[in-house]
Amino acid sequence: MRLVILGGGGFRVPLVHRALDDRVTRLVLHDVDAHRLEAIRGVLGGDPRVTATTDLDEALRGADFVFSAIRVGGLAGRAIDEEVAHRHGVLGQETVGAGGVAYGLRTAPVAERIARRVAELAPGAWVVNFTNPAGLITEAMSRHLGDRVIGICDSPLGLCRRAARALRLDPGAPEFDYAGLNHLGWLQGVRVGGRDLLPDLLADDAALTSFEEGRLFGPEWLRALGVLPNEYLHYYYSTREALGADRGAFLLAQQQRFYDGAVDWETTRLEREATYMAHDREGERDSLEGGGYEHVAAALMRALSGGGKTTLILNVPNRDTLSAVDHGAVVEVPCEVDATGARPLPVSPLPDHAAGLVTSVKAVDRLVLEGTRAAALKAFALHPLVDSVATARSLLDTYARRHPELAHLS
Repeated sequence: MRLVILGGGGFRVPLVHRALDDRVTRLVLHDVDAHRLEAIRGVLGGDPRVTATTDLDEALRGADFVFSAIRVGGLAGRAIDEEVAHRHGVLGQETVGAGGVAYGLRTAPVAERIARRVAELAPGAWVVNFTNPAGLITEAMSRHLGDRVIGICDSPLGLCRRAARALRLDPGAPEFDYAGLNHLGWLQGVRVGGRDLLPDLLADDAALTSFEEGRLFGPEWLRALGVLPNEYLHYYYSTREALGADRGAFLLAQQQRFYDGAVDWETTRLEREATYMAHDREGERDSLEGGGYEHVAAALMRALSGGGKTTLILNVPNRDTLSAVDHGAVVEVPCEVDATGARPLPVSPLPDHAAGLVTSVKAVDRLVLEGTRAAALKAFALHPLVDSVATARSLLDTYARRHPELAHLS
């Protein structure tokens, strides 16, 4: 089986490599930066399965699976997104608010071009999208690849595992009722034998504060909501506290030390993980115990290649799953996966407060995908975390000046 990783010079590629099994007989790394490719090949050692290329068409020909993990503009672009947002007094996180809109505007056109090349050169390939904003980019690629592109994220899996552990359950035992968009979802039920145990968890302060989302949001707020939010809802529920807490510039400097050969990959990885969202939490981030996105991707690939049926929380077209959005909107929900693809499973209707956010953010996604100046202005102005049209216009103009990929929006 031939697996292609787009963004193959990315820092987390070795984690994906570790998660692969013997079904992958050839691993092709593609990146536009040859130096980064060689640095990552060095981390992977002498694996004879691995080749690298900067030629996209060469990489895609004959692919069975394509993992898309590109970062248009690199971490330098992320740092600009955050800096510009901070100067305007709004959130700059790369998938949420102004930063997410800017990242989506410059990434979606590239993702669509890649999707067109996959459709032409490897029409039978499954595309697994890692690229953020994951829901938006998966929807952009689905315009050309249909159901053969599936988006993944490790946040829902991590939340479900931690909730199960707080209930003293094997994480594989419950049925998890989770729904929303990427980085905008809620765990609405934890069912075992037909009984929902989430109310028991919400009533138990000690159990709630034993895991990171419980500490992040607090028992009182979680009981008021009646659901467990994805960690990224912190940016919506605690916007004032989250302002200025982004870390693109930190990651840029940290990872550049690795690519310059000043520090080894493992040391850099451990530092990165230890500081992930640390500003929002007491203590270190809880371990996903093997549940990171590379393991989600590996499990998805096994099921799609005939390794048996499984259930995963994925980004897929909505069909009739959530009433808040239309049939083709990409949503993040539990799916049954086998060799024929991923099919969303039924979930509980979202409460009004959640459905309202989903509707608003999906509308912003759709405006980003239009790609015109008028649509981009509306995307910034109508995002729930941007507070005025004047601010939105200034954000758009500044991003268009700072990012070469957005010069056409000036």
